[in-house]
Amino acid sequence: MHHLRLGRRHAAALLGASVGVALATVVVAALEGQAAVRDASSVYLVAVVATAILWGTAGAVAAALASVLVYNFLFTEPRHTLTVSDPGDWLNLVLLLFVAITVGQLAVLQRRRAEAAMAREREARALFHVSRALSTRGSTADVLPTIARLLAAETGMDRVWISMGADDARERPVADTGDGTPPPAGGGTVVLRRTPGDEPAPWVRVHDPAPRRVARGGSSGAVHHRVRIEAGGAVHGSIWGLRSRGAPEPDRTATRLLAATSDQLGQALAQDRLAQELREAEIARQSDALKTALLESVSHDLRTPLASIRAAAGSLMDPEVTLAPEDARASAAAIDREAERLNRVVTNLLDLGRIEGGAMRAGHDVVDLEDAVGLAVERVRAGVGDAPIEVDVGPAVDVEADPVLLDEVLLNLLDNAVTHTAPGTPIRLSAASIPGEDVVRLTVEDGGPGVPDEVLPRLFDKFYRATVPGARSRRGTGLGLAVVRGLVLAMNGRVTARRGELGGLAVDVDLPVARVPAGIAAD
Repeated sequence: MHHLRLGRRHAAALLGASVGVALATVVVAALEGQAAVRDASSVYLVAVVATAILWGTAGAVAAALASVLVYNFLFTEPRHTLTVSDPGDWLNLVLLLFVAITVGQLAVLQRRRAEAAMAREREARALFHVSRALSTRGSTADVLPTIARLLAAETGMDRVWISMGADDARERPVADTGDGTPPPAGGGTVVLRRTPGDEPAPWVRVHDPAPRRVARGGSSGAVHHRVRIEAGGAVHGSIWGLRSRGAPEPDRTATRLLAATSDQLGQALAQDRLAQELREAEIARQSDALKTALLESVSHDLRTPLASIRAAAGSLMDPEVTLAPEDARASAAAIDREAERLNRVVTNLLDLGRIEGGAMRAGHDVVDLEDAVGLAVERVRAGVGDAPIEVDVGPAVDVEADPVLLDEVLLNLLDNAVTHTAPGTPIRLSAASIPGEDVVRLTVEDGGPGVPDEVLPRLFDKFYRATVPGARSRRGTGLGLAVVRGLVLAMNGRVTARRGELGGLAVDVDLPVARVPAGIAAD
């Protein structure tokens, strides 16, 4: 097959040389016959140069020899013979042959340099597109189809696909320029054998122990070209190309492009793997940090009420201690209060787990906000001492919410205000409709020191506890406001924090207005 292609190329070169010499002969005949030019043999140099540019060295040599023979036969005395009687004509013919071959070789060399420069330019442009696609990728898998199409266009392959897998058994195509059908088989497989340094990488035919089945309508003469994608000693996959059996092997430009692309893909995949490992390590680190923060945050809030419960229970059980009825009731109330505090911590932990796991489901009932606020205030009033709690919620203010979740929101907000303010600090709960929106805004604010403005966006983060100069020592688990945000979002509301009118922290909870059917409202 190679000899056949070579013969066809030589035949085309001879034909081109013949046409060029024939045209030059017509011009020489006109110049020497009609224009009386004594020696117009240099016209043949034009034919030699043109043939060299179009058909290479073989055409240039053939054109040079033909030019000398034709000029000798037609224009040198004695004419119509190959005999030369004048030694000066011999010298002219020899010089013509020498100059023609030299000029032809120079033209061929220049042509090859131009072709090499154009090939390098195409290769550099293709590699630039590959590099840009990989450098701007969201993920390597997203740009593989683009790279496959680029390789098919630049290498002359009939089809290009990229497979991923650590070995042959696990390789699976992830990008393909074909129509989605399995690649045809039967023509064999050649693999690019990588070489060290700048040595050209050769294509080596290998035996395929498990030949692929021929796709419907596919040619059994297709030859598979394979370039493995490797990096850091690990195999990531392969670049596959498909050519018909009669097509020539990829040239050096196409081979270098395939090899360089496989190297860049290998490095990109290695970077992806490293980035994934870093993400997993960071997730594990954050998970450990969250566990540590949880233990540190919860341990104090669990130990303190447990210690109070044990102390009160110990006083009640001690046979040597006689308590007055009022003291006994106070101890029992303390036990109940601290048990409620423990219950709130555990409830927050469970709610946070349900929120993060996506298992939180809120009901959408019509809730009287005045009743909900009143019940929550009564439950926390025993723990606030003499701190005034002002309630400014008008009657007939109904919201669409889950009554259980709304109760937990109110308890957490009130507990947050009590925990982080000094004893006796005023607390206010108010509600009002927002003009232009079907929303009721419930606000819980206190007269404490508040928090800096730059801290406000972080108040709803898990385990975050703001440090305020001059305020009470940090207490609480840092879960209350995080749970509030999750519960409010589950009820299709929104929650924000700001500095309140009392000077401390104000938390606004926006809930949708309940839409009571007209018939029910009339009743």
